[in-house]
Amino acid sequence: MSVPLPTSHTAVTVPEVMAALKYSRSKVYDLLRSGVLPSYTEGRARRIPLDSLHTYMRNKLEEAV
Repeated sequence: MSVPLPTSHTAVTVPEVMAALKYSRSKVYDLLRSGVLPSYTEGRARRIPLDSLHTYMRNKLEEAV
């Protein structure tokens, strides 16, 4: 079952990115560590701005062409 990204949020969690991209947890954290997918932490919570996620997906689509 696919979980759509929330439209009312400006940032999403790692599990939401995992569900949206169908990536493993380790793949998402690799992208975060490398800076390919920018994020920030608030306390212990990691958040990925939706703009960053959309930019990442747009770049991947451009690479595929």
